Amino acid sequence: MDLAQEDARPAGRGWTRRSGPWFAANLAAERERWPLWLPVLMGAGIGIYFALKSEPPAWLGPVALSFSALAMYLAWRSERRRFPAACCLALALGFAAAQLQAHYVAAPVLERRVAGTLEGRIAAVDPLPEGSRLSITPASLGDLAPTQLPARVRVRLRHGDGGVAPGDWVSMRVSLEPPPAPAMPGAYDFERAAWFERLGGVGYALSAPAPTAPPDGAGPGEWNQALNALRQGVTSRIRAALPNPEGAIASALITGETHAIPPDDAGAFRDAGLAHILVIAGLHMGMVAGICFFALRAIFALIPVIALNYQTKKFAAGLALVLSFGYMLLSGATVSSRRAFAMIALALAAVAIMLMTPSSAMGPSFQMSFAAVTALVAFYESYRLQLSDWHRNAGGLRLFGLYLLGISFTTIVTTLATAPFTIYHFNRFPLYSVAANVAAVPITGFWVMPWAILSVLLMPLHLEFLALHPMAWGIDAISFIAKGVTSWPGAVMNLPSMPEWGLGVLGLGGLWLAIWRRRWRYLGLLPVALGLASIWLARPPDILIAGDGKSMAVRDADGNYLPSLGRGERSTEETWTKRAASHLGPAWPASGASADGSLACDAGACVYRARGRTVTIIRAADKFDRAQCSADLVLANAPAWKLCRGARIIYSIDVYRNGGYAIWLDPGAIDVENVRADQGDRLWSPKRGRDNPDQ
Repeated sequence: MDLAQEDARPAGRGWTRRSGPWFAANLAAERERWPLWLPVLMGAGIGIYFALKSEPPAWLGPVALSFSALAMYLAWRSERRRFPAACCLALALGFAAAQLQAHYVAAPVLERRVAGTLEGRIAAVDPLPEGSRLSITPASLGDLAPTQLPARVRVRLRHGDGGVAPGDWVSMRVSLEPPPAPAMPGAYDFERAAWFERLGGVGYALSAPAPTAPPDGAGPGEWNQALNALRQGVTSRIRAALPNPEGAIASALITGETHAIPPDDAGAFRDAGLAHILVIAGLHMGMVAGICFFALRAIFALIPVIALNYQTKKFAAGLALVLSFGYMLLSGATVSSRRAFAMIALALAAVAIMLMTPSSAMGPSFQMSFAAVTALVAFYESYRLQLSDWHRNAGGLRLFGLYLLGISFTTIVTTLATAPFTIYHFNRFPLYSVAANVAAVPITGFWVMPWAILSVLLMPLHLEFLALHPMAWGIDAISFIAKGVTSWPGAVMNLPSMPEWGLGVLGLGGLWLAIWRRRWRYLGLLPVALGLASIWLARPPDILIAGDGKSMAVRDADGNYLPSLGRGERSTEETWTKRAASHLGPAWPASGASADGSLACDAGACVYRARGRTVTIIRAADKFDRAQCSADLVLANAPAWKLCRGARIIYSIDVYRNGGYAIWLDPGAIDVENVRADQGDRLWSPKRGRDNPDQ
């Protein structure tokens, strides 16, 4: 069958009957690409587990996996049935792995605010622009019983690090609360992330940490505490040599400590499309492996006994891999660094990561990393012959030009591949990332990273400053590029969050384009277009209510949110405006109307009108005009059940039970969503206040 016949599209009368054989023929022709879909289906199984609104029975995952494995065994001899059975097995494996991890990490979570004395062992110390953050494994906390103690809590120190290190036993007075709920339905779920980190409480210190003796029977610290102590020591040495922002960025590149980078610098890197430089991932791991490989080969070449009798290339590659592994540990063995190391050492990195930490598949780091890697592999696989021709017999100047062109290609491909996830998770898209990367990546590869490696090698001799200062020159140059690019007009495009289904459809279309090789892969452009269109199909809420019930916001005619308080919870308001790609307008007037006339307030209530609907927000029950109860919806902190009988009302107790609210007004209906319903009844969703409002 020739190419035209192979790729013929089903058309005309009876296309539905012809599409089946056409699809089967293309699928059979791409048999060697089938295994590449197994990690995708594993990720889909993980996604199905997290998308459920109620916790499935504990037996469901293992039973589904067992039946799928049996079906795979029975179908193994049939080529026609093998692939569908393998797909079911991959789905079940992802689902079971996620369910197993969710139950395995289960630990107590605070149900209320706790203020008292905390005693425990420090697991990690994270420097911040101001102060530091301690992760502590508690031995006792206030009046909590031992069975109520979280596995880990996070405490912020306002100044310095208290002179403590991982592995130390300390005592301090603290104020801790449960991990905060999402700021609105669909927003980042810190409660879920904290569950998988076994983090049961967050707060701040009321006193400086004081050394204390370990309790009787306390065992030795875990290996990761010793590793964290080493990382803290290296970070301290770097910050001592480079106390300015350059030191914080250098620490990020060497030990993965990004929390101390000043917000202005971090924002400039992000908006210039250079945020990947600050997060240890494939770029850094590849640079370290490459630098070590070529340096070791050069050293071996200088030793005649080794160069003449051994295959130095293999030795250099093996030692470079070992050094890359050490760099991964030094950088904190984060998901991105583990993934990057695995990409060098293991072709099935996605499967390995999803089996070890299935929850990571729901985070932006995993999604963006593998989207970028998949797109790059597909691009260079398609154009490898042309690129080889360009490099053949190229001189030094042309090779450098091709290197810059390669950076441009790589940046364009990775930017397009990660754009949906950048928009979904961060609501920002850097428009000039190609220009920024062409200028910054060569500096990182040829100057910054070699000095970073040398600084670590010089630390045992206390001579790291000899390498850190030249490294800082390169960091200054990259920062200059980042701040310069972000100053260009329209450097960042703010976009509203696309719906989850849009991200899923777009991701599936992108994978269809990247994995298949025949012409039918262009069918993936249809779901990609649909996913992109979902950004403009989604409409931000008209009314938002914070989870604490103290602040609200309504959307004006220009799409900006008008907050009920002049100074509300900053992080909540930032989430509101970020997800809607809008801005925060002036606070509600004490008396009078907003600039666009959509909101009118007096001492008793505010009345909001939009899209043919009227909403009354009660301010003070004793000054409230009952005639305003005729609104389509009433929002009340006051005891409104005595004022507006029969009206549709959302009370403050509803917010206490259900968390933040998002409300959409339309002529035909009023859609109301809340955080509790969005989270569902899962292991990590809090049970406090649901059944007993007085507790």
